[in-house]
Amino acid sequence: MIVLKFLCAVITRSLFILVSLLGVWRVTMVKNSSLYWLLTILYLPLVVEMIITLKRRKGSDYKWFSPAILLFLLSIIPTIWILELHHQNNKSTEECTSLHSSDSINKAINISHSSNETGNHLERTVRFATQVCANDWILALHQILLILLIVGKWIMPMGVGFTRDQLSQLLLVFVGTAADILEFTSETLSDVTNQNPLLVYIILAVWTWTMLQFPLHLSVLTSVKDDPEAQGGSFLSHHQADMWQIVETLFIQDGPFLLVRLVVMFHFKIVHQMLLFFAIKNLLVVVLNLYRLVVLIQGFQSTL
Repeated sequence: MIVLKFLCAVITRSLFILVSLLGVWRVTMVKNSSLYWLLTILYLPLVVEMIITLKRRKGSDYKWFSPAILLFLLSIIPTIWILELHHQNNKSTEECTSLHSSDSINKAINISHSSNETGNHLERTVRFATQVCANDWILALHQILLILLIVGKWIMPMGVGFTRDQLSQLLLVFVGTAADILEFTSETLSDVTNQNPLLVYIILAVWTWTMLQFPLHLSVLTSVKDDPEAQGGSFLSHHQADMWQIVETLFIQDGPFLLVRLVVMFHFKIVHQMLLFFAIKNLLVVVLNLYRLVVLIQGFQSTL
């Protein structure tokens, strides 16, 4: 069992480093500078954390907080910022391989294979990767990042006192959160024009802020109300999980998403059907959470 924990802890962090390394490689390609390999220095805290976790905690993660996920985010977020800003400032019209259809992918693979029959498999893979369009590359990196956060947390050994039921709840929360974040970045960044560089910074800043909720596992906190033997206590002690979910929605996810979309519509004068739909969706989520907060307060007061 201990060997399995060690193995899972090492595999998870190795995948984190591998994906981050992939992002740094892409940065060196688009920037055409080997100086960006210095971004790999950001992996050192993750390696140190892995050594400390294996030595002191036998591979187990913490209960309500995951340092490994936080350090992984800190290592890959600068890479995505660089790629996004470079893409917005240098939108190329050159022919590239789009990943939106199987025909274009198969065509690019055939070209990369036929251009150098003596090349090994790794060389052909690198050649194909360099042909992929910049926006598809960045979108794929966003998708891989979010999927790895979910799978990594699933594989990572649980912290002491963290049950499988709580883990399953947390993973379901992660899936919903990841889908909302990916929709926000892909839809909103597609609205950016060359005349709105400030909008890119706003979107990336909000995206970074929302990503920082993944290391926290407070959405599955056990409240006093879950303990049938508990009596009395404050409102917060009775509704810890509910309050964190409401705070998360209002200040970390749907609230900031709504503000950005309102800024896009009213300040930058960009309005279309999908943007309007998602803005209404965020508004409904915010209003419903405020309504739930009122219901919880009234319910608690009625028990006093």
